[in-house]
Amino acid sequence: MRIVCLLSVAGFLAFSSMPAQAQLPFFSLVQRPKKPEPTRTVIYKTIGDVKLTMDLFEPEGHTPQNNRPAIVFFFGGGWAKGSPSQFHAQAKYLASRGMFAGCADYRVSSRHNTRGDKCVTDAKSAVRWLRKNADQLGIDPKRIAAGGGSAGGHIAACTALINGYDEQGESEEISSRPDALVLFNPAVVLASVGGEVPFPEKVKTMLDARLGTEGKNLSPYHHVKKGLPPTIIFHGKNDFVVPYLTVEMFSTAMRKAGNHCELNGFDGQGHGFFNYGRGDGSAYNKTVATMDTFLTDLEFLPERKKSAE
Repeated sequence: MRIVCLLSVAGFLAFSSMPAQAQLPFFSLVQRPKKPEPTRTVIYKTIGDVKLTMDLFEPEGHTPQNNRPAIVFFFGGGWAKGSPSQFHAQAKYLASRGMFAGCADYRVSSRHNTRGDKCVTDAKSAVRWLRKNADQLGIDPKRIAAGGGSAGGHIAACTALINGYDEQGESEEISSRPDALVLFNPAVVLASVGGEVPFPEKVKTMLDARLGTEGKNLSPYHHVKKGLPPTIIFHGKNDFVVPYLTVEMFSTAMRKAGNHCELNGFDGQGHGFFNYGRGDGSAYNKTVATMDTFLTDLEFLPERKKSAE
């Protein structure tokens, strides 16, 4: 276990996600449509001279009078880089199913000289912004999901599991906690577990420096408790950046605490397998279809109409 977790941290620190190209699900790669563009882009947060934007994908005919469920996605890139466009395809698909979807930018080290703790703060701001503006956006403040991949999956999980790290000046009376989690190869174990999986001091120092705080403070696994939002995880079993063992540990802890947590493992798949443009596209289509089922079961999406036999 020590070797596996060491690979997890060392690999994750070095990894930068490849932004996904866009595709509506269930199209072949040869017939992929043009990269989807958001309905509009808004500024959801301003810190000094930094303006953080969110690309919005609204269902056809959407108005502020609607009361739709919503989701916000966060890109991967090791808290260092990345683009909101990584999840444009998933957002476009969910909008086509009647859900309000956003892809948020957040501060990263390459562009803003920040650390992982600020990434978590921005993710919380994004969820809070959606809930605060629910009436103007036409969304249901009690049905807001958070999703993301790799580091983006980590900060999405942190919005639900980690207390604190709220932006100074934001009203904590408006919750920054989502009502569901959709996580793609997320980093959820960022510290030693019961002393049985110790990290070498060099790696621990690197991780703490990248996060801007002690790893345990932002390690979702270490903050699992009863009453967390329903969660679905997609993870490649051959992921050597964020090893499959770590999400197994997290999922087991979630279920033991009485939470709903679905783990979907994909044989032979590595990190970022879910992105459009990887392989023959089947993993992308499968994850989107399974995400659809999960959100339908939660009544975030309507039941699909059965085709006539």
